[in-house]
Parts: sequence; structure tokens; C-alpha cells
Amino acid sequence: MRITNKIMQDNALSNINQNKVLQDKLSTQMASGKKIMRPSDDPVIAIRALRLRSTLSDVKQYHDKNVEDAESWLELTESAIVSVNNVLTDMYDQCVKGSNSDLNTEAREAILEALRELKNEIYATGDADYAGRGLFTGYRTSTKLRFEGDEKLQYSITEKIDKALMDDITYVKMDNGKNSIGEINAGNYNDAGGEYAFQDTEVYPQTVHRIRLSYSGLDANVVPNLSYYSGPVNGPGTLQTIPVTVISKYGQVIGNAGGDIEMGNPGDTVKVEKGDPYLMTMEGPKLSATGDVERDPGTGDVIMETKPITGAVFIPETGELILDDATYKALSSVRDYQSTEGVDEGKISVTYSKTDWKEGDLKPQHYFECVEDPLGKNIKHNMETAKGAKDQVIAYDVGFNQEVRVNTLASEVYTHSIGRDVDDLIGMLEQVGDVEAAVATLEGIVKDEKTSNADRIAAEKNLEAANKALTLLKEKMQVSFEGAITKMQNHQKDTTLALTNVGTRSSKLALVKNRLADQKTNFKDLVADNEQADTAEVATDLASAKLAYDASLMATGKITESTLMNFI
Repeated sequence: MRITNKIMQDNALSNINQNKVLQDKLSTQMASGKKIMRPSDDPVIAIRALRLRSTLSDVKQYHDKNVEDAESWLELTESAIVSVNNVLTDMYDQCVKGSNSDLNTEAREAILEALRELKNEIYATGDADYAGRGLFTGYRTSTKLRFEGDEKLQYSITEKIDKALMDDITYVKMDNGKNSIGEINAGNYNDAGGEYAFQDTEVYPQTVHRIRLSYSGLDANVVPNLSYYSGPVNGPGTLQTIPVTVISKYGQVIGNAGGDIEMGNPGDTVKVEKGDPYLMTMEGPKLSATGDVERDPGTGDVIMETKPITGAVFIPETGELILDDATYKALSSVRDYQSTEGVDEGKISVTYSKTDWKEGDLKPQHYFECVEDPLGKNIKHNMETAKGAKDQVIAYDVGFNQEVRVNTLASEVYTHSIGRDVDDLIGMLEQVGDVEAAVATLEGIVKDEKTSNADRIAAEKNLEAANKALTLLKEKMQVSFEGAITKMQNHQKDTTLALTNVGTRSSKLALVKNRLADQKTNFKDLVADNEQADTAEVATDLASAKLAYDASLMATGKITESTLMNFI
């Protein structure tokens, strides 16, 4: 093949142009600091850049946003739980003081006032939020934990109660079937009708079985449904319903669910002794608690029959269910059966209604299966809990396939039992104060020289009964405060556990944050290594390319000087 000068010139120009292209590429890298300007420059680098940038973006989101949000949430939660724990510590201290048998009136009043203030404080931090989201309200982050004011809104609440929460309580009976000793004052102690006449034989302690519900002030016109599962050892259990009789705290029968009360005429009122709401049998005029029958003297027809109350007595004002021995024994034997998945037979179920809510009351939708406004909106809450659904856990993604739980549920910290335990102590202190005031009034009347002989005799009889009641109440008060010490310690254990869980999550988050910081640095370096040009290397290559370019121009110029005419 004959090589002409034209061919040589074309090849030389082509190589010079390629060298110029290389110079342009190196100059661009030198000016931009990047290895490539478009994917076609180097597809491998381009694909790797997309992957590294995407990963770095995810790491930045985890480190700079998610972890920071999770840290703030956990810090605020920890602060709120610490506040609860501090209040519980103060409550514990008051219980220790109250267990002293030598307390005087001033000391008891100081404890009473302190407990009232602490009760108001215990749930104060429950509505804490982070960026407008409630910390303790599960998925309902826009709903407050407590009612912000008095409100009338009916809820039908189903409360699942562990049998271990049933307890025995001792109360002091100190009434005459009409009024209580604590109601005696200077104007009624000598009431001629005997409404305020008391005998010391009417004062005695009595112990009963109790289920204390989470709320007081419940609807009296709705009979609660009390049920449990019973069955063979291997299950499955059979649902059993306990008959419930509704009695007000003043002893008036309001209604019953089991048909255990029979009265001769519809609308007849059967009374139990006022101030004795725990009485398991009814008494009233011409009635006895033994199931006696009253017959018409002329015809012999039954005109009234009284039967003992069986099952449970519901006291709506206090939110208590008082159980007879047979019911208590049956409920104590409940157990969960392994053969029935999705049903927890180990719980006692109580469905009741509450309409009147006070400011600061805990909203039931954060704790229980319930129906809001069942006669209107019929909004159902937490019905999934009956199917074994998980708790309302809020977790942040803080890494690839890794998450950290940030929320603590109200049921882990702000339990109803704290307030209810304090209510029991407050009620008892108030009762002691009332009887103590009655004793002081009666003593003053007895010592007053102006008191007539008849009035003095009436006052002395009442004073004897009142002193006996006061002695029994003080003994009960000491025992109750001693028991409350243990209860407060258990509440502190619960809050400490919740605080420990928050601390554990925070520690895990700190480790994740450190690892993400390292990953963030590493991926930044990888992105830089993949995309950024080495300035020194590019400068050297550019100088070499320029030298080669200049040399090629010189060589090509020499070659093109010679033509065929030089050899003719």
C-alpha cells in the first residue's frame, strides 16, 4: 500500500486532535475539580456516584433529622417521668408521716393538704408534647391525655382487671341506718326523732372483698357488666356473668342486673343502712336480711320478700364493686387457657358507663377499650386490643432496617391507681377529721354548764359512739398509710422501669448516632474519591498532554515540509 503525504498529514492531524481533546478533558477536570461532567464521560463512575450519593443522603437523613428528633422526644419524655417520680417520692414521704400513730390534728391536716396538692401534680406533665405531638398518647398525638375542663360526654368503658388487683378492705361502720357520726353538729346532736342518735354497738369494723375501678363518679343508671371465664384446666373457658346490684353510697338500691331483688310493688324503695354501702344484704322497715317473707294478715299472700344480695354490689359514686365470698372465690380462680389464642381468660372484664368528667380526669381512650358517646357518635376506641393487637408504639427509622422506639404509653407511667390510692387516703383523712370535729363538738356540749340534763345525756351517748369510731378510724388510718407505703414504692418501681426503658433507648440511640456519624464521614470520602479529580495528578497529565501536543505540532510541521517535488 502506497503511503502518501496526504495520509500522513491526516493521521497526524487526527492524533493532534485527540491530544487536544485530552487536553480539554484535563483542563475541564482541573477547572471543575470533577472527574466527569456527564454520565457518558465514564458510565462506571456515574453509576457509582448515584449509588453513593443516595446512600449518603439516607445517612444524612438518619443522622441529621431522625436521630435528632428521636433524641428530643426521649429527652422530653425522660424529663416528664422524672417529674412523676419526684411527686411519687413526696407521696411516699407523706405516707411515712401518716403511718405514725401519734399524729395530732395539725399534722393530719398538713398531710391531707399535701396529698391533695400532690394528686393534682401527679398527672400535670401527662400532656407534655414534642412539636405539638403528645408524648404519652400513643397514635393519638393530637389528643390530650386529660380533660381540659368539666365535660358531659358518655363513655362505655370495658376495663380488663387482673385478679391480683382485687383486695380486701376494712371500713368502720359508724351509722344508725339513717345518718353517720361524722355528720353530728351542735344543731342536730339531740334530734328528737332519733335521726342523729347513735349507740356504740352500732360502731364496728367490717372487712369486704373489693374491685376498685379506675374511675369514680360513674353512671348510676347503667348496670355494669361483670364477667369472667371459667372452665376445665385445659380450657377453653366459658364466659360467666356475675349479677350486679347498683347501690348508692347512701345505701339506696338503684337497680340490679341479676333479678336477685324482689319487691312487692314496682317503685318500692328498699333501704340499706346509710353510710354502709358495703353491706351485702338489704335491710329496711319490716324487712330482714335473712330472706324473710311478709304476708298479708287476712289473705296470707306475699306482699313483700327480701333476699340477700348475691354477686356484686356496685357503688357508682366511689367506682367500687363489692363482692360476696362466692364471687370473690370464683374470680380468684380465673386463668388464661393456652388453647384459646386471642382471648385472655385470665382477666376479669367490667363494662361500665361514665358521663360526668372533671377537669384533669384521664381520658379513657388512652387506656381502655371504650365507646365514646354510644348513643350518638358511637366512636369506638381500642377495639383491636381485644384481638391481641400490639400497643401503639411510635418508632423512628435511625438506620438501614433499624428503628428505635421513642414513645412511652400513658399506661406505663400515668396509671389510674396512683390517683385512686391517694383518693383512698384523702377520703380516710377527711373521715377522721369529720369524726374528730364531731367529738370536739360533743365534748364542748358535755362540758358546757348551760347544757340541759337531757341534752347532756344525748351528747354523752353520741360521744361514746363517736370516740369509739374515732379510735377505730385512727387504727385503720395507720394501717392504711403503712399499706400505702408499699403501694407508692410499687408505683415508683413502675416509673423507674419506664425511666430505665427511656434511658436504654437513649443509649441505643447514642450508639446509632456515633455509628451514623462515622458512616456519614466515610461516605463523604467515598463520594469525593469517586467524583473529585486529583488536582496534582490532573495537573501533571495536563502538562504532559500539552508537551505532547507541542511536540506533535513540531513533528507534523517537519513532515509536511517535504513533498514529492523535493525528489524530482
